[in-house]
Amino acid sequence: MKKILTIAGSDSSGGAGVQADIKTITAHKMYAMSAITALTAQNTMGVSGVSAVSGEFVFAQIKAVFDDIVPDALKIGMLFNAEIIEAVRKALLENNAKNVVCDTVMIATSGAKLLEDDAIAALWGLFELSSVITPNAAEASVLAGFEVRDIVTQKDAAKAIYERCGTAVLVKGGHLNATDILWDGVEFSEFEGELIATKNTHGTGCTLSSAIACGLATRLELKEAIKRAKSFINKALSWDEQIGHGNGAIDHYFNIKELI
Repeated sequence: MKKILTIAGSDSSGGAGVQADIKTITAHKMYAMSAITALTAQNTMGVSGVSAVSGEFVFAQIKAVFDDIVPDALKIGMLFNAEIIEAVRKALLENNAKNVVCDTVMIATSGAKLLEDDAIAALWGLFELSSVITPNAAEASVLAGFEVRDIVTQKDAAKAIYERCGTAVLVKGGHLNATDILWDGVEFSEFEGELIATKNTHGTGCTLSSAIACGLATRLELKEAIKRAKSFINKALSWDEQIGHGNGAIDHYFNIKELI
């Protein structure tokens, strides 16, 4: 049984964050563990509140896991502030963490800000300890310092971010073109998705990064792990059942048989 640790925020509506991560890991028949960085009061229409966990307690959660159950891979999501980022970085260093997928959560699907402005600079130290980082177009624009609007600028941004941290960068196309661009320091790889006509995309970024972590845990090469994760996302998005009144969830359990 492969073991995956997600370090991320909690989504009270269950579509994103730690809840989406655990669903994704479970769907891959792996053992999910979590370190909560923040509590969010949110639903499919937006985020109404955020309560951050102290950096000290985030560190304690991660340490408790590593002291007993060493993860085969880690997924990092919402970190919210510089204190938490530094606590996570310290924990990764002290525990020699491997197969780290860092999903740079800055803005929710609804548009709510999930990372304080002064925390962005602290992210770079965390990126250096990761196997791959997975910003969407908006996040890549912030990190690269210019607007990402198409495949050409996705590639430019991936290279610019890589040059600063030395870590493989997957710039997600999302609503732009459904094509994700990977720069691993040697070559570009393109991972095409389907432009599925649905507004129910809540938690897709969390799900993709967790699925990549599952692939890395089984010792897949990064490109193959991304390819399989993209396939998982495409199938989960095809469900399109409306849960809630806003940007609803995707189907993490499409490949699990109904028991009732």
